[in-house]
Amino acid sequence: MIKLVNMLVRDDDYTHEEFVERWRGSHADLARELPGLVKYATSVPTDPERSEYDGIVELYFEDMAALKAAFDSEVGQRVNADASSFADVERGPTLYVEETVHLDRS
Repeated sequence: MIKLVNMLVRDDDYTHEEFVERWRGSHADLARELPGLVKYATSVPTDPERSEYDGIVELYFEDMAALKAAFDSEVGQRVNADASSFADVERGPTLYVEETVHLDRS
């Protein structure tokens, strides 16, 4: 399993609350359509004034080929264009990781 992790910074035209509403609303509706997407999670800081980032997104795919295909697709291009309209996508780091779960009591 491959996980794409982005630390997001909102565009200067958005408040933190407006950013979260857009990100978890219409953008999430679009992102859920990514082909090959296995799991999609968002995290928002509990104290955004003290956080360097406005949110963290985690997108899970079976492998790097599936991730690449997802973002090469028409939906993937729309997801990236939409994200760029409310987030400064160049300001936060992006990680591609293989997750190892050592404990899951959920």
